[in-house]
Amino acid sequence: MFIVAAIVFFLTRLAPGDPAALMLGDQATADDIARLRTTYGLDRPLFIQFGLWLAEVVKGNLGHSIFLQRPVTQALLERAEPTFFLALFALAFATLIGIPCGIASAVWRGRLVDQILSAIAMLSASIPSFWLGLLFIQFFAVRLGWLPVAGYGDPGAPLAERLAHLILPATVLGIVNSALIVRFTRASMLDVLGEDFIRTARAKGISERRVVLRHAFGNALVPIVTVVGLTGALLIGGAIVTETVFGLPGIGNLIVSSVLRRDYPVIQGALIVVAGIYVIINIAVDLIYALVDPRVRT
Repeated sequence: MFIVAAIVFFLTRLAPGDPAALMLGDQATADDIARLRTTYGLDRPLFIQFGLWLAEVVKGNLGHSIFLQRPVTQALLERAEPTFFLALFALAFATLIGIPCGIASAVWRGRLVDQILSAIAMLSASIPSFWLGLLFIQFFAVRLGWLPVAGYGDPGAPLAERLAHLILPATVLGIVNSALIVRFTRASMLDVLGEDFIRTARAKGISERRVVLRHAFGNALVPIVTVVGLTGALLIGGAIVTETVFGLPGIGNLIVSSVLRRDYPVIQGALIVVAGIYVIINIAVDLIYALVDPRVRT
């Protein structure tokens, strides 16, 4: 986390543009810009700025937004709901697609079903999410009128109405990210299906369905849990483009606008939070190993 904090802090300073000049506009004088830079401590040496910011981060204070004029933590919490539900729905959709398709592809290895599913997985991994999102908007929202085009509904609207705006973006993210789950599930299942205990189970007359779902899939869960967890972490940080295409007021959209405005505290705070979520998800995945595979506990 310290390395991430250092990289994020200094990379934001390497980007051209002065937040004070952007905030005051073209009519601002050099004295006005200098006063604003002093107000926010931007005139201090970088290492001093980094030390002061890091000391506040350790205390749980992510700083104060230059443009939003509110604490970064508050700004992130205001944008957290769309991003959280978008990542959750997209992960559920990707898992519901990826695991069954991966199992079917492994069971019918080399057959037409395997070739079709592998081709679809490769195609979905190659499609840019923004392009697929624009296609979905044009077809399902504009032409058919089934779903909202963009946005997240009115702030006072019921939760169900706001969540309806996430169906299209969650579907787009789920399709794009399901390819990795399909490939890992297929590879893991193929490794287990070749083991001796699988042949023994079949020799005992156990039904093929039970052999595949209970014996093979149960022993292939560890790498599948790993890739599902990493996909969830990627969705948290990788929803920026999709949120921008669908006009969702989430954390990704906040990061994009903050980068354009050189709002350093928001950029640094958001990326630190995303990195922290990565760490938490990785720890959770390691703990889940003990639940899905008793051998890990021994």
